[in-house]
Amino acid sequence: MGSAAARAAFLFALALVAGCASHGSGSGELKTASDVTAAEKRASIRLQLAVGYYQNGQYETALDEVKQTIAIDAGNAEAYGLRALIYTAMGQLQLADENYQTALRLKPGSPDLSNNYGSFLCTALNKPAQAMPYFDAALRNPTYQTPVSALVNAGVCAIRNKNWQAGERYLLEAVRYNPDLQATNAGLARIYYERRDYQRAGFFINRLIETSKLDTLPADALWLALRVQRKTGNRSNEASLAAQLRRRFPGSPEYAAFERGAFDE
Repeated sequence: MGSAAARAAFLFALALVAGCASHGSGSGELKTASDVTAAEKRASIRLQLAVGYYQNGQYETALDEVKQTIAIDAGNAEAYGLRALIYTAMGQLQLADENYQTALRLKPGSPDLSNNYGSFLCTALNKPAQAMPYFDAALRNPTYQTPVSALVNAGVCAIRNKNWQAGERYLLEAVRYNPDLQATNAGLARIYYERRDYQRAGFFINRLIETSKLDTLPADALWLALRVQRKTGNRSNEASLAAQLRRRFPGSPEYAAFERGAFDE
């Protein structure tokens, strides 16, 4: 998965740990600990185990724990949502899609599920236009505890669709929550670079460099940063970024573009 998708997956996994077996109580009230049945408690434990295995990359074991969760509690939307994440990591995209749709049928108001399905549609299936309504649905939910995740994913997805205006709107809103996120600063720098607003692009690239370790930046971010520094005349930073690109990504398309001097492609 890409960095935005991985971040969404991690946040969703945390949400699972915090909110397993959170079905309605059937009385019009929110369910509390005393409403949870013994079966739901067992399902919750299984699901938390599955989250741990998923985060450790033990996908087959995680799938087995999810299967046991669903056997205990067939209406557990989070179990289907987690199974979708696991299938995505395994490259089983059709199965992932089916599980996302099942999860959202069971829990259509879940902002975590909406955000993750939007990220899946945009990144895994390359359907950015279809993804955007799911991010917006997550952001409309006043109970959503991590709106910055959907804002960043929506911004990155809008950039993927070359919708610079929407990308700017989502990412500037994300900055209000956290000004130091790598994806936010790289995304805004990309938007302003595409608009040839190199001063603003330079501002966000400088923030990206200040708040992120260079050896954590992917090739596309390094190449963007290098081009922005070239446009703004910062030769020292340009040389440092070129060295990083050469050392870490010598076989990448970005380094090939650098080698042939294709700075304005």
